[in-house]
Amino acid sequence: MSYGDPNNPYGQQPQQPQGQPYGYPQQPQGQPGYGYPQQAPQGVPPQQGHGYPQQPQPGYQAQPPGGYGFVHLPALGTVQLASMGSRFGARLIDGVVIGVIYGIFMTVGVFSAMGLAEEGDKCDWEAADYYACQDEANMNALFVGLGVMAALALITLLYEWMMISFAGATLGKMAVGIKVVKDDTGQAPGIGGGFVRWVIPQLGGILCGIGTLLVFLSPFWDNSGRQVGWHDKAAHTVVIKKP
Repeated sequence: MSYGDPNNPYGQQPQQPQGQPYGYPQQPQGQPGYGYPQQAPQGVPPQQGHGYPQQPQPGYQAQPPGGYGFVHLPALGTVQLASMGSRFGARLIDGVVIGVIYGIFMTVGVFSAMGLAEEGDKCDWEAADYYACQDEANMNALFVGLGVMAALALITLLYEWMMISFAGATLGKMAVGIKVVKDDTGQAPGIGGGFVRWVIPQLGGILCGIGTLLVFLSPFWDNSGRQVGWHDKAAHTVVIKKP
């Protein structure tokens, strides 16, 4: 008489499925489990690591296909960043252009002011309105000087602001083949972006020009590897070589 399993009164040993080691449960066919590689669903490529790969974020990337010194921008693809040497060369050319414009306006303004001041010498010193005549000539010369200064300030503003806003480049940048674009669209910065990019260095000029110099040198210590200056970060722009 057997005192074993009541469901097996005859004491027979259970039969082990063929091909399955004794003591291990049989793995259901087609079902993933411990020690069995899980098959990827049909039509889905195998993934490396856990989960699905992250999709590339819009805007520029730190290491695009071209490697260091390149950037991936929407609508432009992978383009090369502008070197600091080319950006410095563009500033020099722009300085020469602005200097020539300043020279022309200053020459015209000085000669005009001198001509108006000399009008005071023609005033009749014996006339009752002699001093009024002198004051009028001096005021006219002063207004010419102030007008020339205002015109130069306006030209400086419009030259950098408008050209960067709509063309993405000043004459200097065009000459060396570089361009300023938005980092999220790859297009010209527009009125707002162009103004922000222009005004940041101007505000730096309050500190005797030291702030402006630091703004222009700030791409050297940009840790993103994209040579983005403080004014570019504020305007969300990046300087690239023309595609």
